Amino acid sequence: QVQLVESGGGLVQPGGSLRLSCAASGTIFSIIAMDWYRQIPGKQRELVAAVSRGGTTNYADFVKGRFTISRDNAKNTVYLQMNSLEPEDTAVYYCHGKIRSRLAYPPGDYWGQGTEVTVSS
Repeated sequence: QVQLVESGGGLVQPGGSLRLSCAASGTIFSIIAMDWYRQIPGKQRELVAAVSRGGTTNYADFVKGRFTISRDNAKNTVYLQMNSLEPEDTAVYYCHGKIRSRLAYPPGDYWGQGTEVTVSS
């Protein structure tokens, strides 16, 4: 069983910065990729940023140039540095991991419970 736990959310002023963390724990053979999603109330969950084990990153257009995703493989942790935050960034941010728990098993999808980010006007 793999668990992902997010932290670092909170209240921030427009233009401010916040750093989210997501730590994976449990039975882990290999973490293939980790991603950040967000969900605004009343809207569908959407991809924010993704990073592979090798460091390849992808960003949604609405955060490109403002957010930076990074990964510490030794700590099984992914980070999301959020700069120039806007009120539209207010959402619950979820960590997602594509993780292989055992060599003989295909990777599975795991989700954290989310951390709230509120950007005040």
